[in-house]
Amino acid sequence: MIKHIVMFKLNDISKAEEAKERFNKVIENVSELKKGEVVINSADAPQSNYTIALICDFDSIDDLNAYQVHPAHKEFGAFIAEIKTDRACIDYEY
Repeated sequence: MIKHIVMFKLNDISKAEEAKERFNKVIENVSELKKGEVVINSADAPQSNYTIALICDFDSIDDLNAYQVHPAHKEFGAFIAEIKTDRACIDYEY
């Protein structure tokens, strides 16, 4: 199994809910994505934290690679590119 975790800092925190809704559509439409979760930084947590994180499970690195080029993921990527100021990612086997 592969865990794929991506975190974004957004230039407008009010866009976090929209990003969550949009990524939930990716979860629904990408069959290679076995489990997905979107979390938003707590309003009470430091604002220096990342704004939003995507936590995804895949059976294999090949499935992760297929997800990367899936049209639903590409559409989300275009949206997030317009509102992010920073990104961090890790992919690991478990």
